[in-house]
Amino acid sequence: MRCGYFDSQPAEDATARGTGATAHRTMETWNAMTNDGSTPFSPPAPPPPPPPPQAGGPGAVPPGPAYPARFDVRYPEQLSRVTTAFRLILVIPIAILLSVLSGSGTQVTQTAGGEWVMTSTASVASALFGATLLMILFRKRYPRWWFDFNLELTRFTARVGVYMALLTDEYPSTVDAQSVALDIDYPDAEHDLRRGLPLVKWFLAIPHYIVLFFLAIGAFFAVIAAWFAILFTGRYPRGLFNFVVGVGRWGMRVNAYAFLLTTDQYPPRSHFADRSPQPTVCAPATCRRRRFLGAQTTDLSDRMGA
Repeated sequence: MRCGYFDSQPAEDATARGTGATAHRTMETWNAMTNDGSTPFSPPAPPPPPPPPQAGGPGAVPPGPAYPARFDVRYPEQLSRVTTAFRLILVIPIAILLSVLSGSGTQVTQTAGGEWVMTSTASVASALFGATLLMILFRKRYPRWWFDFNLELTRFTARVGVYMALLTDEYPSTVDAQSVALDIDYPDAEHDLRRGLPLVKWFLAIPHYIVLFFLAIGAFFAVIAAWFAILFTGRYPRGLFNFVVGVGRWGMRVNAYAFLLTTDQYPPRSHFADRSPQPTVCAPATCRRRRFLGAQTTDLSDRMGA
């Protein structure tokens, strides 16, 4: 006859063995878990998406920040020989309209005593320059509607200049942008513009005036050469086109800095700077060296500033 203790012992041993096996399997599963929490029985995590390609293809350096005043003209594949030959005559009506909008006037009158008196009136652009200078100086504000008027007048002036320089056959429009892309960023006068700098911007831009004087002479002869080239070939030589557009871009940026007062960033000293800097393609090793040197320069600047 067996005691009840011995009768229940096999069942308890089996239960203990089952519990131990379950715990062992649990520990194996725990040890097999990956860093992201998945188990061998769960589906693998999807691979991360590939990084977006950089502009300019593989091995391209990301473009830097653009200047807050940009100007460019779409290159024409073919130009009219007839309108080019008579451009100086065709431009007269729109040039008169532009002079009425932006030009100053002088009036000479004779008084009752026989004296001649000369009175001059400032142009709209000059009046807005003075008003904007005072507004930034005392209130540190740039009214939006003043900015919009200056921007649209600058765009219209650029379209007339582009037509006179033979860069396009489209007659200048007072509304449409046509083939001319000109944009100026609206400034946050409270944070982006310094109060007293408009008083001396015109003086700081003197080196640009000197350079632009000689560049304008070169652009004048470039337009004359392009006039003959268009009459014979119907095309504007690409090198002359880029040079003339570059001179116009440089002059527009100096105007935005010194007279429109829309930015405190000193104009770049190059007329080849595009309206939106294009990425420079280089070998991957060269790009890595450039990024390393740029990071070291930034770190050194931060330490010096600290």
